[in-house]
Amino acid sequence: MDDAVRLESLTKTYGSGTGAVSALREVDLSFPRGSFTAVMGPSGSGKSTLLQCAAGLDRPTSGRVFIDGTDIGGLNETRLTEFRRESTGFVFQAFNLLPSLTAAQNVGLPLRLAGRKPGRKTVLRALAQVGLEDQAGKRPSQLSGGQQQRVAVARALVTRPAVLFADEPTGALDITTGRELLEVLRKLVGSPVMGGQAADDPELVEPTTIVMVTHDPNVASYADRVVFLADGALVGELTTPTAEAVAARMTDLAVS
Repeated sequence: MDDAVRLESLTKTYGSGTGAVSALREVDLSFPRGSFTAVMGPSGSGKSTLLQCAAGLDRPTSGRVFIDGTDIGGLNETRLTEFRRESTGFVFQAFNLLPSLTAAQNVGLPLRLAGRKPGRKTVLRALAQVGLEDQAGKRPSQLSGGQQQRVAVARALVTRPAVLFADEPTGALDITTGRELLEVLRKLVGSPVMGGQAADDPELVEPTTIVMVTHDPNVASYADRVVFLADGALVGELTTPTAEAVAARMTDLAVS
């Protein structure tokens, strides 16, 4: 299995001289295609910085970031913006939906920003992946918080990105709707699935690669793997994690 994202000696330093702060220190990490990885660590550990650098939203001080085989450090700002739009999706804690647009129109927005007309089949396929093809004509105010976040996920998936980055995606949701969203994310990872009957398109949708930052052990337990950061460095990982095992590891990091 090849990597959707690979980080090599990733370092991010803010400031200079005696006031310099190292947010990331020589991090080597890979995220295989079709995998679901949670990134955890104490406050100030560098997990959000790692996500931003890995997604191309911020440039590292040194080191290399490969997304879908492309070294994004060699891209100028214009090309990097285009590459992010085509090859990455990002889901934030805030839904960031435009209230005047329908769910379908919100999902199609990244394609319009890229100068492409969003096809109905393409948009419905993305909504079908999150179980909301029957809500395509509704505006955000007509949807629950969980449904709005699922629309945000569909919007991130509409370009068929190599990787979906998620920063505390359940942070604004209650426990029940948060669990529903995580089950959707879980289903996006793994073997290819059909594009959805609503899309009337038999084309296979490739497995999604997800990299998610969270502080919640229960949320992290939905991932295939949890990687832990402390003081900007990679300090361990768990595979097939349970909430209890993740919580225990976080407690160890807090007291170490």
